Amino acid sequence: MDNGKLRVNPDAFLSRVEFGAHQETIDHVNRKIFRAYRGCNPNNIPNDIFRLRHQVYCLECAFLQPEQYVDGLELDDYDDASTHFAAYTMDEKLVGAVRLVQPQVPKPYPFELHCEVFSDYDFPEREQAAEISRLVVKKSHRRRRADSVLGVPGFVQNNEAGVEFDPAVDRRDRTSPMLLLGMYREMFRHSEDTGIRYWFAAMERSLAHALKKMGFRFMAIGPEANYYGSVTPYVLDLHDLRRKLATSNPTLAAWFAEKPPVVEHAHPSRIHVVRKPGLGNDIN
Repeated sequence: MDNGKLRVNPDAFLSRVEFGAHQETIDHVNRKIFRAYRGCNPNNIPNDIFRLRHQVYCLECAFLQPEQYVDGLELDDYDDASTHFAAYTMDEKLVGAVRLVQPQVPKPYPFELHCEVFSDYDFPEREQAAEISRLVVKKSHRRRRADSVLGVPGFVQNNEAGVEFDPAVDRRDRTSPMLLLGMYREMFRHSEDTGIRYWFAAMERSLAHALKKMGFRFMAIGPEANYYGSVTPYVLDLHDLRRKLATSNPTLAAWFAEKPPVVEHAHPSRIHVVRKPGLGNDIN
């Protein structure tokens, strides 16, 4: 113990061996480990992701019939055309997952199977677009959408006017959207690295409104449809997002651009943590 803080060796909680070609980042402020898995080799994707999807989509929301899936794992034909993103707690418990789907022509995007688009909407090139799909968060880590800006860098609550966001203090998983934003940040970085400019998403208007308050201004490209509930198809231009965040919320833009330490797996039995200058080992 040192001044009331427990000094933690990162190697103690980064013992998971590499799953194929996956990337891992450690966000100490968010108290999360974020991992990305390429769906081209589905055997390398942890079953915990598919198990959480089964829990949410089949058992909690009853969008899908649980008897159609084997061993409590929800998989579909788009998983092998996706990059999967997962959020773990520091003790290696999965708390959230999402995927970016990039199907090859002529296979449609998942939302196209259930939603129509406006006649004047022109789709971008396939290599420039992906669909956000199968967003799931463990029940214990969900929060009310009305609290959607609590804890977001650059925002304060009405009753906290003038109080700056301090990521070292505000770590409230169940009352802030940092878990969701953390996964969005990983998707954003992946998209930047792979040339993806546009995100499609079929979501409830209430979620689109909450994301808009955080700076993600999705544009509706079709009418409301019944797709695992009443949803509307949207698109987000990431180039436009980057420009607008830089002017409207530079704090959030900086948080998105900042890269936490990256874990490099040079050898299955060795884990090397690349740290940003000035980042210590103290975890509150």
